[in-house]
Amino acid sequence: WTLVVKRKFNAAHFLTDYHGSPEPLHGHTWEVELHIRADALDTGGMGFDFVEIDNFLKEILPDYKLLNDLFDFSPSAENIAKWLYEKVKERYPSLQKVVVWETQNCGAEYFEL
Repeated sequence: WTLVVKRKFNAAHFLTDYHGSPEPLHGHTWEVELHIRADALDTGGMGFDFVEIDNFLKEILPDYKLLNDLFDFSPSAENIAKWLYEKVKERYPSLQKVVVWETQNCGAEYFEL
């Protein structure tokens, strides 16, 4: 099974080297997706508790923050996907991938083989 958990958060950012200069500050309602492999189900028929995963995301996602103040990297969707993957993988080792949607139509996926 692959379990998918989505969560939205609001944050502002600017890319620090966008075509050679800083991008203007702007915000998004970001959406993240976690894809976690479950090899077996518990007696209740669940691989992982969705509520537990969602609560973990609430703890770590930078809601209503300026991402540039939090990270030592340019906060692109690609870099945020990698950062989130590394954070979540510590708690959920069977994490398969993370998808970070910057807009409804544009996002980045990070996974490791």
